[in-house]
Amino acid sequence: MNIIKLSAIDSTNTYLKQLVKETMLQDETVVLTNHQISGRGQIGNGWLSRDGQSLTFSMFKEFEKLHIERQFIISIAVSLAIANALKSIGIPKVAIKWPNDILSANRKIGGILIENVLEGSYVKYSIIGIGLNVNETDFPNLPQASSLKLETGKIFQLEEVLDIILKAVLKNLKNLSKKDFLDIKQLYENNLFRKETISVFETPYGSRFNGIIKGVSDIGELLVETENDPLQKFQLKEVKLIY
Repeated sequence: MNIIKLSAIDSTNTYLKQLVKETMLQDETVVLTNHQISGRGQIGNGWLSRDGQSLTFSMFKEFEKLHIERQFIISIAVSLAIANALKSIGIPKVAIKWPNDILSANRKIGGILIENVLEGSYVKYSIIGIGLNVNETDFPNLPQASSLKLETGKIFQLEEVLDIILKAVLKNLKNLSKKDFLDIKQLYENNLFRKETISVFETPYGSRFNGIIKGVSDIGELLVETENDPLQKFQLKEVKLIY
């Protein structure tokens, strides 16, 4: 693993993608910054980070014979790795909010942005961006945001948390194409936020309905049971969980 440390950049994902274009990158290269100016989440959402209080980094990961139909397994593996790593250091009530937000006690502490590059029928490599709120205590206008410090009352060493997260992620991504998809999907579903609980969902048009999260499809769609339909499938941005 090769770690490139930078003081401040717009986006670790953007920087890493530029490096891929310019040079032959070593597999498992990580770009880490003290301050990310224009961090991004899923579908263009922003990601707030504070100098010296957050972990913001991106990883270049190559894959061998990982079919594009199984590419959601990357998101599953990374989400599970982070969730399990945080549990191991005492973070309470860790859950994964579909598709890959990391929560503690119902508040968001981490986000993941995965950008896959395809070659033929396979995933050639991924740029995996991870943002984790570690020691922040102030989230203006973000009532559902939190940090490791707020959830535990402890101050964490960024380097130690980074090391634990990276080891967990790399372990989960190793030989990913050979892992049993159904087994790892079951582990992911066991950690899904509000699974098997009556919840309120909202469509992009503002209408709301009650439903129960039952799991995810093989391509990452959210499976929701409603009063009028035994199982509906939703893609990202087709539905929002209200909590």
